[in-house]
Amino acid sequence: MGSFKGHVLPGSMFLLVGLWHTLNSITNYVENPKAFRARVWHPVRCFSGKTRCLELYILLVGTFTDMCIEFFYSTHLKFTVNGAINTNHLNDFEHAAMLLMFFLFVIVVLISENTRWLPLPEGSLFVVAAMAFTAEFLLFYFHSTNHHGLEGRYHEILVLLIGLCIVCALLSAAYPENFAADMLSGIALTLQGAWFYMIAFTLYGPLMPDGCSDVRDEIVCIGDSFEVRGEAVAHIQLAALVPCLWVLILVAYGLAAHFWGHPDVFHPPSSEITDFRSGPLDSPMSAEH
Repeated sequence: MGSFKGHVLPGSMFLLVGLWHTLNSITNYVENPKAFRARVWHPVRCFSGKTRCLELYILLVGTFTDMCIEFFYSTHLKFTVNGAINTNHLNDFEHAAMLLMFFLFVIVVLISENTRWLPLPEGSLFVVAAMAFTAEFLLFYFHSTNHHGLEGRYHEILVLLIGLCIVCALLSAAYPENFAADMLSGIALTLQGAWFYMIAFTLYGPLMPDGCSDVRDEIVCIGDSFEVRGEAVAHIQLAALVPCLWVLILVAYGLAAHFWGHPDVFHPPSSEITDFRSGPLDSPMSAEH
């Protein structure tokens, strides 16, 4: 069982970073399609010096703070009981371990991008990001908290979205020049953050489906029909979330192309245009006639 804040806090981080990544990916592409390269993070253009890494600093502080909350505050410093690990807080330990991976990811990016101590080749940072998402995937897949019923369905969808983040990160590592792969990474991250919000407001907030309630830290539905109805609501939420996000992205792409678009965005290079009218004239059959 989780909590409203426990889902809103990480959801906010994933949602904001996902939107930031998607918008920067679009802007970088429309400005110069031929020179486009995927980036695992994006500097703030209006800043200079170290402040250009504002995204990384926010992630660093956010992951560290959330990790400390899970490991120290949520456990009340009761790490062990009679010399053994405190099983009442396994959930908190798992969350802290997951956040540690994202914290280490940010550290690696900062060292690699701003120093000469860790000159990683292109695409390696996406692999590190995929490893962090893999840790998150394994956490929710083999969770000590037994998610079942309606709560289990929401977390099953979350696991699928995390898996999508892993695939997109690996695609960006393999094809850094591919705009679609990089944009999908941002979309997957945004969807994950938005779904954290869906979980928070549905299971721990005012959108709890009829016939279901929180009973002793467990989501319980009156009968199977109410549980099936609640799961259908989850499917509808996901089905509505995806097209809404796509519309926003298409609008953002159109605006970015209008204000900052390179000519190649509107008109492909002449070498890529096929003159179909001259095709038949150049064919062997045409030469015979």
